[in-house]
Amino acid sequence: MQPALFSRTQTFRGLDSRESGVTMVLVAVAMVAIVAMAALSIDVITLYLAREESQRSADAAALAAARILSVSGITGDPSNSSARWTGVCGGSSSTASQAAQAVGMQNSVAGPAPTVNVTYGGGNGSSISANADCTQLASTAFGVNPLVTVQIKQTSLPTFFSRVWGTSGNTVSATATAEAFNSSNSGNTGNESTGAVIPVQPRCVKPWIVPNLDPQNPNTSCTNNGTCQKFVDLNDGHIINPGISLGGGNPTTGVVGETFWLAPDCVHNSSPCLLRQNPPAANYYPNGSGYYELPPSLQYLPGQTLNSSLAVPGCAVSSSLYENAIEGCDQTTVYQCGVQNANTVDLSENPGVATGDTMDGVQCLIHQGDTGTTNASTGQDYLNPYGAPTPYPFQILAGSSNPLVASSLNRGSAISASNSIVSLPIYDSTNPARINNSGTTSVTIVGFLQVFINAADQVGNVSVTVLNVSGCGTNATGNPVNGTSPVPVRLITPP
Repeated sequence: MQPALFSRTQTFRGLDSRESGVTMVLVAVAMVAIVAMAALSIDVITLYLAREESQRSADAAALAAARILSVSGITGDPSNSSARWTGVCGGSSSTASQAAQAVGMQNSVAGPAPTVNVTYGGGNGSSISANADCTQLASTAFGVNPLVTVQIKQTSLPTFFSRVWGTSGNTVSATATAEAFNSSNSGNTGNESTGAVIPVQPRCVKPWIVPNLDPQNPNTSCTNNGTCQKFVDLNDGHIINPGISLGGGNPTTGVVGETFWLAPDCVHNSSPCLLRQNPPAANYYPNGSGYYELPPSLQYLPGQTLNSSLAVPGCAVSSSLYENAIEGCDQTTVYQCGVQNANTVDLSENPGVATGDTMDGVQCLIHQGDTGTTNASTGQDYLNPYGAPTPYPFQILAGSSNPLVASSLNRGSAISASNSIVSLPIYDSTNPARINNSGTTSVTIVGFLQVFINAADQVGNVSVTVLNVSGCGTNATGNPVNGTSPVPVRLITPP
């Protein structure tokens, strides 16, 4: 028999056995490492998600507090001349701080309620104050473009696997800063010191174009056909009469808080609009006749509305685009602040008694059940006390017809948002700014009023209380700051 060409030895068999044992050890060690990495990844991802939740919570809380600052009228009193800011942002018990606390505590951030710290920043690029009391920041122009910073901190977050290494809990935190931006004099002061006025461009502005006349300015007597001092300066947009008026009466100590009637500058029974006064005036009172036209009052003109509005409530029954713009949100009409002749007055519409469009639109918007009254008896939201915000800060109370109020028994509960808060465009009414006797006229928008509607009467007069003023001047440049308010809020990186 022939010998085998190849012979197997015991040596090879022994080597195979030893190598297979080493492989098993390596696989076991690798599995331990892989499982440990996977476990650690779960904890890392959990912390990352908690960090993202904290940031979203901080953003929302800062914006909520900034919105309180915007509606309060602080930016209309930039130096705290009224000494009335304590209730708004004067420490932990103020409305802005409480709003931030409430929003921040809503998010549990993967565990129990977090810690919410609220601080306020000064104007002109000053640093964030460690003392959560904005009243101490008046000297730094805090009220020009106020900043609020919210820190969300969550400690002892649960861990799933890292506790094996002795870690019993982790901490995450996030910080956000929001600004209530008022374009008035933004080229010279505040956090936008660029040398150029930055305009604002609010959405859903109501089509009541008012002249740049302050009917309750204490420095100039507003008589029949007289000229009052302006709301805003035409060059840099600064507020002519800053400060807060307590009681809403005349004379006033500041434009914020003034209460007066907006009156249509149209002969009552003419259709289309036949002007009563050209240009519109403050405190115009013809021959002792008319409804609620005794001073203080300010005439308005109907703005041109070309397209349908959004979110028009079910109580709307008119096909008038103008009326629907009052009842809902006219997002297509862009009121361009500071752009020469960029907007239009349209006298084909008589907003007064000839059509009843203003009365019907306002009653539908604010849920007013009667005409000509500024108290709370007819269902609409109201200021405390009725029509005259004293004491400051303003307090908005829910009316019995507010659809967000569960029942009439809840009438009078404090609310932070209301359909009665609207924005109006201010146009340059200086010469030559006369309005064409018919048809349309191009006008220049130089600012906005944010007002609270108290009531509307049967001839188109609207009682309003000024909540804030924003000017942009006629030399506004750059991209506008957009928002739902003439003093929009936005998240920023603090200077």
